[in-house]
Amino acid sequence: MYSVFIVDDEHIVLEGIRSTIDWENSQFTFAGEASDGELALSMIHEMKPDILITDIKMPFMDGLELARILKKIQPWIRIIILSGHDEFEYAKAAISIGVEDYILKPFTHEDLLKSLNKVAANLDKEKKQLSDISQLKEELESNAALLKNKFLTDLVLGNLPHAAAMQKAETLGLDFISHYYKIIINELRSENQNRNAIQEAKGRLISLVKNWTDVISFFIGPERNVCILKGNSQDDIDNTSFDYAEAIEHIVTQRLDCNVISSISKTVDHFSQLPECYNDADKILQMTRIWNKSRILSSDDVKNSSDGQISLQDKDPLVDNLKYAGKNEIDTIINHYCDILNDNSQSFTVIASYLLVDVIMAVTKLIEELDGDVKEIMPEILQRSFVEKSVQNEQIFIENVRDILTRLLDYRDSRIQGRYGDVIIKAKAYIEKNYASQDTCLSTVADEVHLSPNHFSTIFSQECGITFIEFLTNVRVEAAKKFLKETDMKGSDIAYECGFGDPHYFSFIFKKTTGLSPREYKNQFVN
Repeated sequence: MYSVFIVDDEHIVLEGIRSTIDWENSQFTFAGEASDGELALSMIHEMKPDILITDIKMPFMDGLELARILKKIQPWIRIIILSGHDEFEYAKAAISIGVEDYILKPFTHEDLLKSLNKVAANLDKEKKQLSDISQLKEELESNAALLKNKFLTDLVLGNLPHAAAMQKAETLGLDFISHYYKIIINELRSENQNRNAIQEAKGRLISLVKNWTDVISFFIGPERNVCILKGNSQDDIDNTSFDYAEAIEHIVTQRLDCNVISSISKTVDHFSQLPECYNDADKILQMTRIWNKSRILSSDDVKNSSDGQISLQDKDPLVDNLKYAGKNEIDTIINHYCDILNDNSQSFTVIASYLLVDVIMAVTKLIEELDGDVKEIMPEILQRSFVEKSVQNEQIFIENVRDILTRLLDYRDSRIQGRYGDVIIKAKAYIEKNYASQDTCLSTVADEVHLSPNHFSTIFSQECGITFIEFLTNVRVEAAKKFLKETDMKGSDIAYECGFGDPHYFSFIFKKTTGLSPREYKNQFVN
């Protein structure tokens, strides 16, 4: 299945493409849509679709500029251009960017499906080529590749004098002239020690990185890739490093049994400091030996952690959720519990007891993580009598769960530690307050917490276990549910109240998220 994202400033075109393709019975899935290139860029950054269908003429950022940027940071993406202009200059520009197809408006459903199927066939062919391990082995073992690899390994390990290194680089045709440098180490891991999976992931990574003109990439050993990044400014190279690390994670993890840990070094301004960069990134990796999940870490994450250590353990999902939850999310948790109780109404007392004990255990764990003692903060919840009183009926259960979680979040906010705890909480609070605005997006929230969109996107998804776009969509859908349940507002008005720019897109996303159309959801409460 290949995911498709659509960008066009004409809502009728967006709706036409979205509604005419039979997504469920095709080899394509609908990833999302946007009405201008600037908004699309932040959404695509997170969603990482396989195929982009975009109009050329749009406000803020046109389709060609969007395509140029995406081909740099997500080179795997296949782009289909829509245009009402049969002009040679547009077509020429599209070809130079690497656009897959160029469709003139007006077009038919058959025209679009034919183009999508052609792109899918090319993607299938590329997948087959990437899985050809023998071809990869031949490339890696060529004399030129071996010489280059040995030199680069010696360079980052500090085995070469500066002058000799510069001279050797010139001999090998390697351009190291730059204002700033940074290193990313990407360590490939397979839970099942699947060597073929590692080799295929290696092929995908090599194919991806060779398109990056500001990166010199090589392998130290069978599972460790090193990328030397060059940049003209510190801000640019810092932002680009997260873009590249996310792209590598996306490509590698297409094999379900492959993970990648990417460690990003500090930035330096001298070629001679590359060994320092490598050591910096390597120290991060030394702390991740037992990890079995893909992750992106930078030297800042280590330097600013409260105890100087990094740890990642399998956690209670409710603890993870509560760690950064906003108070608006308490209702979501309670509604989920109510659904479970309603499905098991004949066993209310037993099920409610289990759920309440889960809440108490999660609250206890989180308080302990914050160096507190639940016996001092909420001693009453540890008493058997508290549980027995709380499960007398649904109303008392809801009131007590809400009280426990509200008190927990108040305590958490007073004791929050770590580099990113306050960032996540501040971001969620901003979303809670501004979700109704169509301007609320990755870029605006990143500005609010004073991080680049790339860095903030990485932090948010890793800390919350959900992408920024998914979280924002969930907040908007939950708000829409409340309007549908408690008011007589029309669906189109609710869409605009919840931050959706198009009522048809709102209906599509609502059904995709809940399994019901807005009308079907409302009828449950009317009846």
